Amino acid sequence: MLTVTSVNVNGLRAATKKGFVEWLADTSADVLCLQEVRAEPHQLPEEVRAPEGWYVTHAPAAAKGRAGVSLYTRREPDRVRVGFGSTEFDTSGRYVEADLPGVTVASLYLPSGEVGTARQDEKVRFMGEFLAYLKTLRERAAADGREVLICGDWNIAHQQADLKNWRSNTKNSGFLPEEREWLTQVLTPEAGGYVDVVRALHPDVTGPYTWWSYRGRAYDNDSGWRIDLHVSTPGLAGKAVKGYVERAATHAERWSDHAPVTVVYDL
Repeated sequence: MLTVTSVNVNGLRAATKKGFVEWLADTSADVLCLQEVRAEPHQLPEEVRAPEGWYVTHAPAAAKGRAGVSLYTRREPDRVRVGFGSTEFDTSGRYVEADLPGVTVASLYLPSGEVGTARQDEKVRFMGEFLAYLKTLRERAAADGREVLICGDWNIAHQQADLKNWRSNTKNSGFLPEEREWLTQVLTPEAGGYVDVVRALHPDVTGPYTWWSYRGRAYDNDSGWRIDLHVSTPGLAGKAVKGYVERAATHAERWSDHAPVTVVYDL
């Protein structure tokens, strides 16, 4: 069995003070993908920078205090790669991957964007480059007899079932038609060739949501978005036996505005 958890920590230093350390000590995950770490390794306390029993790769952004992704694995990876060969984005703290036996696992933090700003233009450029890389990665892995799993904050709600207030968000970044179409390409067999694992396990439900705004009573009302995804090659998706969101019992017990998303794969 391979248990993989992905979570946007919304600043790892802040999460550490709110309960992340305790959660990390209790998790049964074999692989942990973090996004929005927002710290250099030396700024992190030892118990999260290099916890006992884990092999850790931190990929901070060149821009201080922004983005940043990390990979924690129980066994030492055969290979680690930061970035995906992009001149613009390889130092932006948005992608890191590791080769484990039979599978390449990656942590992704796709830009969030904002309509009408340079941030949305950046998101569009990233999506264009990353889709091309996803195809290359899938083909390379297949040639090596490997599966691929990209976990992370994709910052796109794909379907109406993936966010509570979809009608009021059709013109907002994260639910724009062109963003949803891009994700459709990723998940189309003849295009990207990948599978949304949690949606495949829960095809007819609303959610399960993974992010809730800190504003208002979004968490209490479960007014959220499902934007944190496990996206894998079909062979691995077919081995997923359980997928769930580790939703805190109360708003006060959260250590991020996102919740961990965990999938168990029967290899």
